[in-house]
Amino acid sequence: MSGTPAAVVVAAALTLQGRLLLAQRTRPPELAGRWELPGGKVEPGESEDAALVRELREELGVECSIGAALTGDVDLPGGLVLRAYRACLISGVPAALEHSALRWVDAETLPTMDLVDADRLWMPELQDILLTSPERSSDLS
Repeated sequence: MSGTPAAVVVAAALTLQGRLLLAQRTRPPELAGRWELPGGKVEPGESEDAALVRELREELGVECSIGAALTGDVDLPGGLVLRAYRACLISGVPAALEHSALRWVDAETLPTMDLVDADRLWMPELQDILLTSPERSSDLS
């Protein structure tokens, strides 16, 4: 862990049948109402994969498997680094346990969503994922 200069926040590009799950933020006030990839902070001693599995369980009430990282990290205020991973639903139906709403979007709808600035870096990659691999859960094993 000594090689990690910043605390990491993980986010999930959770896809199902050619759609991506977005969560609507409730806080902080400047981000409330905007959409994001669900996720949260990696706790000390926790792997990024384990943190994302835990966060998706806490925020959405689902079990997921975590796949490859998306390209590029995003620097966040407070010395945090945001990293996104592909994720596949194993069980459960996502519920907005910590967000005001959830929405499944396709490649055409994604650019119309008011995404938080931090998640915009991955827009082209997310659209490519939605257009080229609508359902590839076997790739995550």
